[in-house]
Parts: sequence; C-alpha cells; structure tokens
Amino acid sequence: MSFNKLAYDRYSVRRFSDRKVEREKLDSILEAALAAPTAVNRQPFRIWVIESPEALEKARESTHFHFHAPVIFVVGADPSAAWERPYDNRNFADVDAAIAATHMMLAIHDLGLGTTWVGHFDPACLKTPFPDMAPYDLIAMFPVGYPAQDCVPHPLHETRKPAGEIAVFL
Repeated sequence: MSFNKLAYDRYSVRRFSDRKVEREKLDSILEAALAAPTAVNRQPFRIWVIESPEALEKARESTHFHFHAPVIFVVGADPSAAWERPYDNRNFADVDAAIAATHMMLAIHDLGLGTTWVGHFDPACLKTPFPDMAPYDLIAMFPVGYPAQDCVPHPLHETRKPAGEIAVFL
C-alpha cells in the first residue's frame, strides 16, 4: 500500500470487537514509535500499554472515549529529556511524542487494527493509579483493537481542505 493510501484510508475507530490483540502486533506498534524521527534523536517520550482488565478499568475512568477497546496506549512527553531550540528555548518534547504517536496510529491501521487519537482525558486521573506517568506530559490515549464489523468512518472523514488553503509556495 502506498503511504498516501494508508494515510487516507485510516479512520477513527470508535467501536471494537472483543477479539484480543496479539502481542506481536503490540510489539510492531511500539517498533513504529521507535522508528519516529525526533529532535536530535532524543526520543523524549514514554508509552504505556494498558491491557490487563484491572489497568483498563483504571484508565477508562479518565475518559468517556475509551470505546471499550481491549488495549489502550498512553503516550507521554518528557520535557526534561527533549531538545530545546536555542533561539527561543522552544522545547520539542510534545512535538517528538506526537510524531511517535502518529507513527503508531498509522502502524495500527496497517496491521488491520483500529484506533482514534483521544486527547479528551483527565491526565491527573491517569497519573493517580499509574504513578510512573506523573513526570510526563500526557499527550494522547489510543484505544486499540479490531474494528467492530459495523464500524465505518465518520461522515466527515473524507472532507479535506484543498491544498491551496494550507500550503503557501514562496
């Protein structure tokens, strides 16, 4: 599949089957994150794979948008480990974590799984039961699983601005 076809075909999955996600696929998703380019290759992010019933129950308390997925990935950025642009001291931890998260999202689709980028969650609610997350800026949750048979893209999925509205050639 071409990259652009993969990028356009991927859609936000909000309904999952009960099928368990194989460990090999979870490992492949993590490999995609590790392949992501980061500023000065600092890789200032951490990924938590939440899959036990007890951990899933705790994670689901932080958002209504878990969609009862069998696995949830949480991506956090570590500003203390990130590169800073010397001209204005802009810290790139969130950018680097978002690049890794995007690689994960595309890998998830490529593996026949589904997800949606969830930003609507309470970080403090996650950090309480998972204290290892405390020093991180939690940027995304990814509920992951096999899409339910009746799952379809949102009606606005194919709506895109024309390139002329987002690109400026100088």
